[in-house]
Amino acid sequence: MKQLRLGDVTIDAVIEREGPWRRPQDFFPAYDEAVFKHHLRTMEPGVFDASLGKILITYQTFVVRTPRHTILVDTCTGEDKGHPPPFDFPGKERWRNELFALGLSFEMIDYVFCTHLHIDHTGWNTVLRDGRWVPTFPNAKYIFHKREYAVWEEEHAKGNDPPGTVFRDNCLPIVEAGQALLVDDDYVLDDTITLTPTPGHSPCHCCVNIASRGRRAVVTGDLMHHVIQCREPDWSAKPDWDPKQSALSRRRFFASVADTDTLILPIHFPRPTVGLIKADGERFDYRFKRD
Repeated sequence: MKQLRLGDVTIDAVIEREGPWRRPQDFFPAYDEAVFKHHLRTMEPGVFDASLGKILITYQTFVVRTPRHTILVDTCTGEDKGHPPPFDFPGKERWRNELFALGLSFEMIDYVFCTHLHIDHTGWNTVLRDGRWVPTFPNAKYIFHKREYAVWEEEHAKGNDPPGTVFRDNCLPIVEAGQALLVDDDYVLDDTITLTPTPGHSPCHCCVNIASRGRRAVVTGDLMHHVIQCREPDWSAKPDWDPKQSALSRRRFFASVADTDTLILPIHFPRPTVGLIKADGERFDYRFKRD
């Protein structure tokens, strides 16, 4: 993704991995091959590898620089976590190197927003030092939804997966270090950064709104994983906490931004990532912004 300028704000992508990743029939319980192939003809190129039969999935963080703050939105899978496949892929140093290439250090990050607290959105929240998980960004405040945090805390206490070790390794150390801000749906950082609740994929998933000088972009987290979910909003992903609520959140969000100039930044969409939602009857279309 090219650097996106939005009024007084710049947005860059820091990539951890990209490329073919999952078969759509393994990821979408409602998958219908005929329907997928029908929509594939009108989808943007570069979203499906026909030779492997896999959708292209990117893991990335968005770096948002405002006149006042440097902000990360979602932090991929991180290093040294010991996760099972497919989250244990090699080459994690790419993420760190791309962040540094933007002229940033860990100490320069002011806020870390987590759209939700899943394994591939909280990984770089912490790093392993002397056998302990500690906050990666020592000067940052981490924004967690308070009810989502409470749900994962309860599920962790039960030994459930999710969250597995994610709560213990990526979230709890932030709270223990006093760097967490546990917020509600209506949290506002300032006139540039706000939240939109979009529950379903996780208990209290939120999108992050970025606004400056009359322009708006939205980091949509895992509201959608692939452009097929614009064509078929009811195709909830296998990891969704509440598939029906996930589909409802998608439809509501798409309707609110369709045919506007709101730029969409889905965490898992391949480059160029940023795009626009277009209405198409009861369905929607996603068009990448390529200029």
